[in-house]
Amino acid sequence: MAFASRMLSKSKPLHAGQILLRPEHNVSVRSFTKDAKGAAPPALKGDEMLKSIFLEVKNKFETALGIVKKEKITIDPDDPAAVTQYAKVMKTVREKANLFSESQRIQYTIQTKTRDIPDARTYLLTLKEIRIKRGLPEELGAEAMMMDALEKVEKEIKKPLMRNDKKGMALLTAEFDKINQKLGIRKEDLPKYEEQLELKIAKAQLEELKKDALEAMETQKKREEFKDEEVPDVKSLDVRNFL
Repeated sequence: MAFASRMLSKSKPLHAGQILLRPEHNVSVRSFTKDAKGAAPPALKGDEMLKSIFLEVKNKFETALGIVKKEKITIDPDDPAAVTQYAKVMKTVREKANLFSESQRIQYTIQTKTRDIPDARTYLLTLKEIRIKRGLPEELGAEAMMMDALEKVEKEIKKPLMRNDKKGMALLTAEFDKINQKLGIRKEDLPKYEEQLELKIAKAQLEELKKDALEAMETQKKREEFKDEEVPDVKSLDVRNFL
């Protein structure tokens, strides 16, 4: 462990909190936070805006780091128990630091990207584009089924389906319900799907931590002062020692 501490202290930081707060992992809720009366916060300009953003990021990072320092994280993405524990810690960080979960970020992206789309076809194509950009797999074939359902509805109404067409959208929704039933997707199971998604993300982040740790140790191993020391097993490391 002494070897690991010496090496990693001289290499790039191994921060679970740092990974959590990277832009690709989280979005601030600042953009749509409202006060009790439903009004958006007053606009800030110039230095005030920069100062506000800096303080917000600083507070979130310090909150995340404070939580991670108290929790034991085992860098073992192949151990379901370690992945579950890491996901639990990251969930606590998000809740305390007021950060989005992955499903919330996806929902927010969909809302902002599709807000002004008038027709159902472009809406569905945009959903597909968002999924691809987010790197999410499409394993059930639901997208093709939804497009087929849209084709069926548009053939029935004899025109492109617009999102403000309540009758046409009701027909499409009914077709989507059939698809969900066929695929075994139930609305009441959504929390379970969200949990599964968060576990996948936790596993991916642990894999990234493991990769960073191995790279750091291998780099330092090449230094003269470490050449005779044995590289420890990554999962024996305690991340808290390097924060």
